[in-house]
Amino acid sequence: MTCPVPYVAAMAPYTLADLGGDLISMAQNESAFPPSPKALAAAQDALTQTQLYPDPDWVDLRQAIAETHQLDPDMILCGAGSMELTGCLIRAYAGDGRAVLGTEYGYAFVASAALQAQAVYRQVPESGLTVSIDAILDNVTPDVAVVLLCNPGNPTGTMVPSVEVLRLRADLPEHVLLVVDQAYAEFCDASNDPSGIFALAQRGDTVILRTFSKAYGLAGARVGWGCFPPAIAAQVRKLLNPNNIAAVSQMMAAAAMRDRAHMQEIVRRTEAIRNPFASRCRALGLDVPHSHTNFVLLRFGSVDQAAEVDQALRRAGLLMRGMAGYGLPDCLRATICDAAVMERALSILKEALS
Repeated sequence: MTCPVPYVAAMAPYTLADLGGDLISMAQNESAFPPSPKALAAAQDALTQTQLYPDPDWVDLRQAIAETHQLDPDMILCGAGSMELTGCLIRAYAGDGRAVLGTEYGYAFVASAALQAQAVYRQVPESGLTVSIDAILDNVTPDVAVVLLCNPGNPTGTMVPSVEVLRLRADLPEHVLLVVDQAYAEFCDASNDPSGIFALAQRGDTVILRTFSKAYGLAGARVGWGCFPPAIAAQVRKLLNPNNIAAVSQMMAAAAMRDRAHMQEIVRRTEAIRNPFASRCRALGLDVPHSHTNFVLLRFGSVDQAAEVDQALRRAGLLMRGMAGYGLPDCLRATICDAAVMERALSILKEALS
């Protein structure tokens, strides 16, 4: 019998959210609103060229990102979602006795990526469901090669200000690669100027990752990007799949990036639903951290209560994301959907909690 290599055989597969069959999903952190009409028009144009391979250098997409964020296009790499970039970064810089350091409630895919690289993965405690920069610094041991910071955090939705991220980089050893995953940054860019974070890439030891899956409404297109120091980009590029982003996806993402007004309207409309929903959940007695994303974390009085509410929601045709896999079995994570779905969820929560 043909056998896999031992470390792969020992791995558990990465688990995505339970999509629940015919249930309305509030579990995937997808946008409640469709992408820019300009992105949809670009997709139609791209369909006439699908006999051709996509641009392996993402030239127009990189130019759109660079123009929008005032970056050097030569420092931008694009991936099939930011997951691909995360995995390649860890394979390039961890493993072989090198460790990856994350936080208690950091993005779960990082653990899988570390296993794929045969690297040690460690998590440091968070404080009040929020990243503690001091805890990260206190746990940097000589074998740590990569520190991965999700900011804003998933599944907590909480955020540390840019000044704290700058302090982290300043106090980390120079040989440690800092990766800042900003998948939800568009939801807080207006109040948390990202220019200082992007500037960290100029140091040569920091990478900033973003995605089109959330605020741009392109989760199905699978496009992520990052601002990379050139030396790091050269190494990661060796591990990226050639032609990794379909031509249709590239053209949609470039058009979406250039339509900033539409993205900002998605953010505004999402916040207009999210904030009242969170407030009303708090009024029901739930612990709900302030969210800087397109979801909210709901903390119940007990694990049993969270399970009972989960079942009540499922019976009503709704599916939130259980958080036991993140060490938060008393929590459910609710993606912000359209207003009617959120009202329906609130009604079920109120009935179940009463």
